[in-house]
Amino acid sequence: TQRQDFYVTLRACFVTRAEDLAVFTQSFNIFWRDPEFIETMMQALMPMLESQEAPKKPKSAERRAQEALMADLGRSQAPPRLREEVEIDSTFSYSDLEKLGSQDFEQMSASELRAAELALKSLHLPFAALPSRRRKPATSGRLDARAAFKKARRTGGAFFKLPKRKNRSKPPRLVLLVDISGSMSSYSRMMLLFAHTLMTTRSKLFSELHVFTFGTRLTNITRKLSAKDPDLAMQEIGQMVVDWDGGTAIGRNLDRFNKNWSRRVLGTDAIVVMISDGLERGDLGTLDTAAYRLQLSSRAFVWMNPLLRYKGFEPTAGGVSVLLPYADHFLSGHNLNSYSDLLGYLSGEN
Repeated sequence: TQRQDFYVTLRACFVTRAEDLAVFTQSFNIFWRDPEFIETMMQALMPMLESQEAPKKPKSAERRAQEALMADLGRSQAPPRLREEVEIDSTFSYSDLEKLGSQDFEQMSASELRAAELALKSLHLPFAALPSRRRKPATSGRLDARAAFKKARRTGGAFFKLPKRKNRSKPPRLVLLVDISGSMSSYSRMMLLFAHTLMTTRSKLFSELHVFTFGTRLTNITRKLSAKDPDLAMQEIGQMVVDWDGGTAIGRNLDRFNKNWSRRVLGTDAIVVMISDGLERGDLGTLDTAAYRLQLSSRAFVWMNPLLRYKGFEPTAGGVSVLLPYADHFLSGHNLNSYSDLLGYLSGEN
């Protein structure tokens, strides 16, 4: 009578390997979303059976589940072939790459996701340096009164050239908050890969990088991203984070971030980027207070919401309407183009 009991029973009967658990969970969820998908899967598993009706186009993540289920069958029947190499140009100058850049992560097949991951790693990552309160000697700028009086003591008050100073520039600090609830699984993985790419070039782009995941709890995964191999980094993060694909409590986690981490990782030069659908299931008052404090504690608060991809999107949900006034910049996070827009904002182009 309970779907969760049915899920656990089927998993105990059918799943014998740990690597098959993700495929089973995805197929189980797809069945309840579209029961006709089982018929499509049967047609895929019986290639010798010819049907007069054209197969329906898979929805959402169905292609990835179908490819995973057909992987072992394809190895036994298909002859070995050379490994395909995919080259991605970050400028998206070709039509096929432009199509990939505008395609939703949730609608991509497994091969398209791999190509998107490569494209994400090759994006140009410019960051705009921020003005600092500290100054340095310069040929033009504001008069340096202290240096002028010091020089006047040595020259008897005669000036041949007035010393000047200008503000130094420094790279900003970046804080990423990644929603890992069930509805954000495809988009959160891409944000984590994006964070790993930033981590490999941290010294050139920004002074500090801090990455947190949140679902039912808040987890600091910054150190886990230091591994050079992205797959190894994702594996270590998966072992550390225990609330994958669960519920979400945005307000409670933002409040915990403000109390436990904001003084250590934020400041007047910190840019906070949060990717979440904003579907809050907790107290909206807590969310409002936490979002207000987060905006005050940072230089800019950027919100990436995959729901923005829908043309008729309106901030009618409680969590979305509360968060929106505190976002200094609002972007969608559902495709590669949205990450290009994010980089444009961070570099000062937008």
